[in-house]
Amino acid sequence: MTEPRGPEVEGREQELTLKAVALGLLLAFVFGAANAYLGMRAGTTVSATIPSAVIAMALFRLPRFRGGPLEQNIARTASSVGEALVAGAIFTIPSFVLADAGGVRIWENLREHYWEASLILLTGGLIGVFFIILLRRPLCVDAGLPWPESVACMEIVKAGQEAGKAARAIFAAMAFGGLIQILKSSRGFQIFREYSEGFWRFPQSVIRHFNYDREIIGSVTHGGGIPWSTPALSPALFGIGYIIGPKYSSINVAGGLLAWWLLIPLLLFFDPDLASRMGGPEKTSPEMAAYSLWYNVVRPIAVGAMLVAAVNTLLHMRRSMAESLAKALKRHSGAEAPEDHREKDIPARLVLLASAALLLPITAIYYHFTNGWAAAVVAALLMSVTGFLLSAVGGYLCGLVGASNQPLSGLTLTALVLTALLLLQMGVTGAAGVAGVLGVAAVVACATSISGSLVQDLKVGHLLGGTPWKMQLVEILAVVLLAFFLMAPIIALHEANLDTGGIGGRALPAPQAGLMAQLAKGIVGGQMAWGLLAMGAAFGIALILCGARAPMLIAVGMYLPFDTSAAIFAGGMLKWVVERSLPATDDQARRRADEKGLLLASGLVAGEAIVGILLAVTFIAGVPSITKLLTGRDQLSFFVEWGSWLSLAGFASLAWVLVRIPLRR
Repeated sequence: MTEPRGPEVEGREQELTLKAVALGLLLAFVFGAANAYLGMRAGTTVSATIPSAVIAMALFRLPRFRGGPLEQNIARTASSVGEALVAGAIFTIPSFVLADAGGVRIWENLREHYWEASLILLTGGLIGVFFIILLRRPLCVDAGLPWPESVACMEIVKAGQEAGKAARAIFAAMAFGGLIQILKSSRGFQIFREYSEGFWRFPQSVIRHFNYDREIIGSVTHGGGIPWSTPALSPALFGIGYIIGPKYSSINVAGGLLAWWLLIPLLLFFDPDLASRMGGPEKTSPEMAAYSLWYNVVRPIAVGAMLVAAVNTLLHMRRSMAESLAKALKRHSGAEAPEDHREKDIPARLVLLASAALLLPITAIYYHFTNGWAAAVVAALLMSVTGFLLSAVGGYLCGLVGASNQPLSGLTLTALVLTALLLLQMGVTGAAGVAGVLGVAAVVACATSISGSLVQDLKVGHLLGGTPWKMQLVEILAVVLLAFFLMAPIIALHEANLDTGGIGGRALPAPQAGLMAQLAKGIVGGQMAWGLLAMGAAFGIALILCGARAPMLIAVGMYLPFDTSAAIFAGGMLKWVVERSLPATDDQARRRADEKGLLLASGLVAGEAIVGILLAVTFIAGVPSITKLLTGRDQLSFFVEWGSWLSLAGFASLAWVLVRIPLRR
């Protein structure tokens, strides 16, 4: 398949301009602050890449603020730092307040530790930028990945520069995606239920167990069932599935089927007394028991599979990464200078020197946590190795399913587990051990999140004809400024909600940070379920041995909620329907349908992302929902009974947009 290209731009077109950088930084502050609340409140962030592209495109059309696609590219690159860096922050920094050792919290509050937290964001963000500079070519050029969100962003910019049917198609799809988001979001005017779920009970069965002589030794009554969920009514997830196609979307949902339709039912079947031990039927429903099993049992198994799949992915990329680094060093020495401006990165030797220099403050931070130079040096070296490798894996996954679906918490858990094992072997326990483990996890989380965001932006720039070193430079500037700003909204949110428990309380549950704190304390305290990680690793090895097409993507499918992976799969199946509906010999019709479908899918992704940001902003401003604003009620009277049925109209309309319109002549 030919890689899509952006609009043709003039060789002298402006790119790294003051207005582009200023707009990008302003958007970074806005998206960073908004996502700080959204992440701690709901455990998720909204990708800023596509909304930033649309905002920049609109503003650069103003008479006194006109700018071309390359300036828009710079503004979007800078703005995405806010969402990416705050994702790494909220997944880990609050865990220092939530974790304790011997009943004493690691940090009593955030305000007194502003500088430690800001330095973690700064060093983690910068090291993530440096890592991905070295990995740009093997990921963006050589890997041959679909890059769904990058392609969507490029198509938006392309449509904005062109008049005619392409522009109308993508902006109509954006409006439609935004409308669906309003009608299915609890913060909008909700008439559609985003997804329905339930529990299919197995009929009770009695299994009679016997010894080697076939003598009955006992009978056990088994029940259980399958926790089911419909695909999420998400234009963005449908669009991503359509862009990556049936192959990758099928692999992703295969992991979901393994988790939700095999492992969880198997665990419920083998343990019929689980619900009673969790508090009895009055406290624990079968659905709740299934969710607890997924969160506490299946996800650690998925993390173990990710560990093995990550090693496998890196082994496959080793030659490309080595060749890329060798070429970059040659270019810096003058032995080989790239003629194409799209291949000019910040010099590799300068990047390596800066990365080495960053190890000094990182080591100092870890000494502050562990109170030992040996442990601090080992932790810094481990962070460097795991950070680089996980940045490569995270970037690879962004190329597969987009940065919005990057399993950041799973990658961070990988670093946390490895660090805890090493520090335990060195005898670092108690508060110092927990703090050291969380310190490494925090830097790796920021590095992985920033690297995933930057590599996605670099791919957009590659498609548009942008200059990598200019994008990398503005990303560094944005990280430096944002690192010292983002703790302000996090601290403010914590202190404003102390009456409900602050971070970790009812208003700001911060689920990922709570998980990090729990695991760090459990590992250092000797309570980690290592058997689950080992089983996951064995499963990952089995996938590789049997020739599974993408073991990492299967593990990600196990890690995601089933409604998410099912929605991506549904989008991929709609693409399959389009492909099957066209004659194999009519290349022109297939190309026309492919281009139109890509435009529409890109618009759906952008529409939901933009409206999601707007609804988050109105929520922060004190408007709980459009429904509440217009009717005074939390939800419409018919929603409970009819919301699921009405959502069928939403699914049908998405199918019509992604199938019927591309097939039109």
